[in-house]
Amino acid sequence: MKKRIMSKLPLLATFLAVLLLVPASAAAAAAATAIDGSKIQRLDLPDGLVGPESVAFDAHGAGPYVGVSNGLVLKYDDGNGGWTTFAYSPSYTKNKCDEFSDISSVARESLCGRPLGLRFHVNSGDLYIADAYMGLMRVGPNGGEATVLATEAGGMPLRFTNGVDIDQVTGDVYFTDSSTTYTRAQHDRVTRTRDSTGRVMKYDPRTSQVTVLQSGLMYPNGIAISADRTHLIVALTGPCKLMKYWIRGPKANTSELFADLSGYPDNVRPDGKGGYWVAFNREKYESPRSFERHLLGVRIDANGEKLQEMKGYKNVRPAEVVERDDGKIYIGSIELSYVGIINA
Repeated sequence: MKKRIMSKLPLLATFLAVLLLVPASAAAAAAATAIDGSKIQRLDLPDGLVGPESVAFDAHGAGPYVGVSNGLVLKYDDGNGGWTTFAYSPSYTKNKCDEFSDISSVARESLCGRPLGLRFHVNSGDLYIADAYMGLMRVGPNGGEATVLATEAGGMPLRFTNGVDIDQVTGDVYFTDSSTTYTRAQHDRVTRTRDSTGRVMKYDPRTSQVTVLQSGLMYPNGIAISADRTHLIVALTGPCKLMKYWIRGPKANTSELFADLSGYPDNVRPDGKGGYWVAFNREKYESPRSFERHLLGVRIDANGEKLQEMKGYKNVRPAEVVERDDGKIYIGSIELSYVGIINA
C-alpha cells in the first residue's frame, strides 16, 4: 500500500503545479473589464444608405468620416446639418453613379466603388481610402474626387482591397487585399473555401511604388501599425487570429501569431494606449438564440492580452471600434444604417 502511494507522488506534484497556475490565469481573465455595448447612440445615415464600415477623424478632430454603400465617403458635421459628401472615386463620376436608382448593390459596388478602410495622414491632411473594387485611393483635405494610387501589386490585380493604416512619421501606407480570387461581393466564399491568397502591402508615397510584404494569407482584413512603429497587427478573419508582421528591427520581414480570438475579427484600431480595439463581426461559437447578447469587440494590450470586452445585441455586428480621447467609442458596421456611439 505504501509503495502505491509513493508511486503517485510525481503525478501529485505535477497536478499541484498546474493548480498553482490557475489563479494567475483566472486573475488575468477577471482583469478584462466589460463595456455595455447595448446602450448605443445613433448617428443615422441619410435615407437608403448603409454600411459605415470604417470610422475616421481628421487631424482637427472633425468627423466622423465613413464610407457607405453607394460608393461615397461622407463627413459628419453637426454644425452643418449632419452628413455631407466628402469624397468619391473617379469611377463614381465616370459612371454617373449619382443618377442610379434601380440597380443591384453588387452591380453598383463594381461600378461606383465600395470604400472600406479609411485613415488620415495627419501632416498632409490626406485621406487614404481602401476601396474594395477601386484599389488604394487618396483624396486631399478638401475632399472631392479621389486619386487612384494602386490597382495591382506584384503583377496581380487588387481584387478585395480592405484595410489601411499609415506610418505617420514616414508616410508609408500599409493595406490589405483580402483575396486575389474573390471580390467583396463573394466575401463569404473567402471564409467558406479557406482561401489563402490574401496579401499585406506597402505603398511608398515618395516613389508611388507598391510592395507585397506577405502573401498566402487567409482573409487578411483590418491592419494597424504599432505605437512604436516596429510592426503591423493584421486581423485574419477566417482563422480568428491576429498576426504580427515586423517592419523594423531584427525580425523585420517576418511574421508571427499575435493573438487567438474568440470571434471573427474585421478591423483593428490602435486604442491610443499602446493596445488595440478589435471589432468582431460575430463570435466563433455563437449561440443561435437571437435574444442573447454577444461580443462586439475586445480591447487587447501590446502583448495580445485581453483587457476589455464589449457586449451588445446581435443585430449589431461591428466592423470597426474606434475609441476617442474623450472616452467615446464609435462603432462602424457593414450592415447598419448608422454609426454607433457608446459612452464608455
